[in-house]
Amino acid sequence: MQSSFSSLSNVLAPGDLRRVHHIALNVKDMQASRHFYGTILGLHELTGEEVPTTLKELVAQGKVANFVTPDGTILDLFWQPELLPPDPDPERTFTRAYHLAFDIDPQLFDAAVEVIKQNHLEIAHGPVTRPTGRGVYFYDPDGFMIEIRCDPE
Repeated sequence: MQSSFSSLSNVLAPGDLRRVHHIALNVKDMQASRHFYGTILGLHELTGEEVPTTLKELVAQGKVANFVTPDGTILDLFWQPELLPPDPDPERTFTRAYHLAFDIDPQLFDAAVEVIKQNHLEIAHGPVTRPTGRGVYFYDPDGFMIEIRCDPE
């Protein structure tokens, strides 16, 4: 598919951007974050030859971990041991990013809420039911809000 972007234009046309390539998060405790995203949320951690060549050295040094979401988006975790929390009050959200939402089959939603509770993760809101579906909001180890949501049944 030929891009409709033109050097004569000052905007990108719909379809020029193909997909979200990756999401990068700074994390204070790499082990806690790897456990959270890999074990609790069940995202696949890239290892060995799966790691992008440009990140192999940082991954080997323990400074970066890469996960892939079910839709293929890469989640990069960058170790920042001096990372300050966004705010001492978890009700005050990040100024630029609000949350990262994962979709789940409606039949699995209640089980996901139970996993959150069993892992003693702090629930920020919910579970809530809206016309758009159900959702539960909770925090990752660095205080970033995560949502698990589903469409209405």
